[in-house]
Amino acid sequence: RLQESRERLSVCSKLCYAVGGAPYQITGCALGFFLQIYLLDVAQVDAFYASIILFVGRVWDAITDPMVGFFISKTPWTRFGRLMPWIMFSTPFAIISYFLIWFVPDISTGQVMWYLVFYCAFQTLVTCFHVPYSALTMFISREQSERDSATAYRMTVEVLGTVLGTAIQGQIVGKVDTPCIESPFFFSLTNSSVAMEELNMTHDTESLTDTRNAYMIAAGVIGGLYILCALILLLGVKERRESSELQSDEPVSFLQGLKLVMNHGPYIKLIAGFLFTSLAFMLLEGNFALFCTYTLGFRNEFQNILLAIMLSATLTIPLWQWFLTRFGKKTAVYVGITSAIPFLIMVVVMDSNLFVTYVVAVAAGISVAAAFLLPWSMLPDVIDDFKLQHPSSHGHEAIFFSFYVFFTKFTAGVSLGISTLSLDFAGYQTRGCSQPDQVNFTLKMLVSAVPVGLILLSLLLFKLYPIDEEKRKKNKKALQDLREESNSSSESDNTELASIV
Repeated sequence: RLQESRERLSVCSKLCYAVGGAPYQITGCALGFFLQIYLLDVAQVDAFYASIILFVGRVWDAITDPMVGFFISKTPWTRFGRLMPWIMFSTPFAIISYFLIWFVPDISTGQVMWYLVFYCAFQTLVTCFHVPYSALTMFISREQSERDSATAYRMTVEVLGTVLGTAIQGQIVGKVDTPCIESPFFFSLTNSSVAMEELNMTHDTESLTDTRNAYMIAAGVIGGLYILCALILLLGVKERRESSELQSDEPVSFLQGLKLVMNHGPYIKLIAGFLFTSLAFMLLEGNFALFCTYTLGFRNEFQNILLAIMLSATLTIPLWQWFLTRFGKKTAVYVGITSAIPFLIMVVVMDSNLFVTYVVAVAAGISVAAAFLLPWSMLPDVIDDFKLQHPSSHGHEAIFFSFYVFFTKFTAGVSLGISTLSLDFAGYQTRGCSQPDQVNFTLKMLVSAVPVGLILLSLLLFKLYPIDEEKRKKNKKALQDLREESNSSSESDNTELASIV
């Protein structure tokens, strides 16, 4: 009991840990929603080159996760820990590169390389922050219940971060009218060089300058929040070292660790299940605005509907934390993910109805909260199971977390490609007030039939996941026994050394 009380985290420590998850979500949402429009309308980059910047940046973002995981696994322990120095030193450079993404350089050539370099640089630096921060879950406490509770705090703050990032960027930029261009696809409908010449002649240069300044102000505000959150994390959280790792400072072999991790059955089954779950919800998230606008006809309501999804997800994360503590994590997976299925079918089968759409949005937010919380709550259980099977192998936590993030980002790219190709094949009209029947049918498939099928497939995979509540409790007790044995061995060695002296 005394040992458990020592491992118990205060509410302040949990909040400080949770705040560290906000920078990744705030910057990610701002870039995700506004970077394409910024490149086309404000920086006036040609649409073809803008697509290259966005695609290469997304691919590079996925690649950097296992790379950073590799370097973290080779990092020796310092007096600040092994993970905290990565967070500490990457933060200032990440702020600089993020600000320069939203700066329009006064150069005639090389503008594309400017944005490509700084976009990829920021993705690398924010990965150097987020991968060690994710792995930090295993080093704030050795108690599973405390880690689960801290994860719930973290998920709540991260969901709030997604709302905050969109709100800050949208409110600051929205106060300034961007001149003339109403659609980010304008350059694809006409000759880009001719269009730019006409824009330079007809558009108000002063107004465009105001828009550019607004983007830089938004970048400055978000950069300030990034620094504040990083400082709260660094000052309010202590990275604890496992007692079993105190015996050796030798860095582990990354390739050997990767082989061990990828051969660990529970990990493969867990990430496979959440891979299909993530794909389902990302398809829903990426196409729900288009579905509300064209298929349901709620052109002026889709922003409020999306806000309802995010607020519902934020408010129900504590509910899911209580539920998984009370009934177990596998049960929470089944209930949380399947709760969206009847509502996804309802919104497609029933006639267009605003009230029903809001009900579906709230239900989708409840499932999004479960899908958001549960992977980060279940990954530590997999790592504990791995430690029991490989007690002499240490330092692989970053590999577990970095490859899960890699697969999640890869899934995001796949969902984006599937959606774009499907809508283009169906004949999507970029500036039309309405869409052909084929497009409406495709949108129904992308927000209902395909996600439901992927959710059902993920449930079959979760059925194979071996760590249920009984197994988790056995692993917890076995790890406690190992730690007590290690501590008693260390104390006896110290006693023997003292008697010799």
